[in-house]
Order: sequence, then C-alpha cells, then structure tokens
Amino acid sequence: MKRIYAREEYCVGCRLCEIFCVVGHSKTRDILKAYKKELHRPSPRVVVWENGPLSFAFQCRHCDQPNCVEACITGALSKNEEGKVLCNEDKCVGCWTCITVCPFGAIKRGEGDNKKIVKCDLCSGEEEPYCVSHCPNRAIVYEERGVE
Repeated sequence: MKRIYAREEYCVGCRLCEIFCVVGHSKTRDILKAYKKELHRPSPRVVVWENGPLSFAFQCRHCDQPNCVEACITGALSKNEEGKVLCNEDKCVGCWTCITVCPFGAIKRGEGDNKKIVKCDLCSGEEEPYCVSHCPNRAIVYEERGVE
C-alpha cells in the first residue's frame, strides 16, 4: 500500500502541507474560499512537528494492525481493502478512545463544536494527497515501500 513518508532533511517547516490539507478537505477546494469564506473550515489532518532545526510533517500511519480500529466502540473507524484507515463521521460519537490508543498520536479531536475525531484519510479519491502534491521541497512523498 502507498503511504506518506516524511523526508525531514527537506522540510523547512513552512506548514504548506497543513494549509493544503485544509484546502483539500474544504467544500470549495479553493485556498481563498476555504480560509476566508467557508463557515466551518476543516481541521488539518497533518501537523508539522518542530524541534530546533528539525521539522517534519506527521499524520496517520495507516497501520497494518491499527489499534484505533480495534478500540473504536461504534465501528466508525475501519480499514478498507486498500489498507487505508478511514473514519465514518456519521458513526463517530466523539468518545476519543482511538486518540488514547494511537501509539503515534496521529488522531486528534476536531476543532470548534466538532467533537468528532480528525485523521488523515490520504485524500481519498485523489491521485496524491494534497499535502504531498503541494509540498514545495518534496519533503513529503507518497509511495509504496518494502516491508517495514
């Protein structure tokens, strides 16, 4: 399965991955409209971690045996046939059990009044996730690698 991999040696901490993640999950998929006109702007599903000169983009790892799917009390989280771990927001009750069991801290609580979880969905339906396609330094890649 293709996954997103960070190449921290190329990341400059610009956070464009976070911005374009919001755009990719917005209704309009237009940067100005997503940030200036949409009433409920989506939360970014990627976050840039920084520690001194080191920075890199981080999101859900789409684990082979995801703890979050096992822990989900409503069945909102599932792993599809492609290996993507996806969330059905209609089933999510905001118990946040998945947040507590994720060993990577890659699932977070939605912002504002949305108490449901937010996690990377690899921009389902797109050839390449928005964070990857809009990274100016190719610090994030979407590729299939050998067994890890």
